[in-house]
Amino acid sequence: MKRIIAVIAGGDSAEFEISLQTANHIFSNLDTENYTPFLVILKGTDWNVKIEDRYYPIDRNDFSFSTKSEKIKFDFAYIGIHGTPGENGILQGYLNLLNIPHSTCDVFSSALSFNKHACNSYLKSLGHTVAESILLKQGQNFSAKAIGEKLGMPCFVKPNADGSSFGISKVKKLEDLDVAIKKAFKEGNEVIIEEFIDGLEFTCGLVKTKKESIIFPVTEVLPKKEFFDYEAKYDPNMAEEITPARISEELTVQFQNLSSEIYDALKCKGIVRVDYMLRKNEIFILEANTVPGMTANSFIPKQVAAMNKKLKDILSMVIENEF
Repeated sequence: MKRIIAVIAGGDSAEFEISLQTANHIFSNLDTENYTPFLVILKGTDWNVKIEDRYYPIDRNDFSFSTKSEKIKFDFAYIGIHGTPGENGILQGYLNLLNIPHSTCDVFSSALSFNKHACNSYLKSLGHTVAESILLKQGQNFSAKAIGEKLGMPCFVKPNADGSSFGISKVKKLEDLDVAIKKAFKEGNEVIIEEFIDGLEFTCGLVKTKKESIIFPVTEVLPKKEFFDYEAKYDPNMAEEITPARISEELTVQFQNLSSEIYDALKCKGIVRVDYMLRKNEIFILEANTVPGMTANSFIPKQVAAMNKKLKDILSMVIENEF
């Protein structure tokens, strides 16, 4: 009998539309010989299954839905939500309460990796190299001069806990810091300010199951803008992505081994992508993405293709690991 799969999209972040693209790409690449997928769209408390042009409300008591002829319960949830509630542990906690297996990290790992400052502090405590940063909370007084003295200029200002690339600014002058901080606070209650790392950007995806581990090729990221923002991430004309990266085999292995170490340190599950900056010979960890983009233009599908593997098989690995 085929497993019933909920491919969950939407959420409450600024990347709602991108989440739909991610979920649709996952949906279209699932092995329909073994799975019967349904697209589930969440927006606030409005949860629905979309079948063609019709919507069927989700019963949140048991995460099921009913058509005129039957009630359908899900065997597995494949989470494609970027941001809250699918990337920060909230949805994972709900699914855990109902004993519904899902594709991503569990509650603690999701919450930790979603909070940039907390995650970087944890990784730093394990001896990994991360950018110097300052955390600001809503309403907290700050000194632009003190920030500049600690981090230097330019620096990056970002929402601290957000699954998107919205609200990010590269600040080159102290007098522009206040505007950038206000912009970031529109996306959340905490803002992280990070030192600028003048180097090259790389990213590496991977998946681990009880049976096997696959570390994907490293991608070199060359944004055509000043940094890899939302537009550069999803507009293929705004960034050049080279997979495999034009680096030595030794450095490739270093990135891949580091990605595996971070995956284990954060107790990750499913498909994860780790982003890096390389300055001279020093690797800085930017962040770990526990619900990485899976659109046709995203890194993970391209890295899988570069290995001459099928995304369908990787998705099946993630699902079958739970049974």
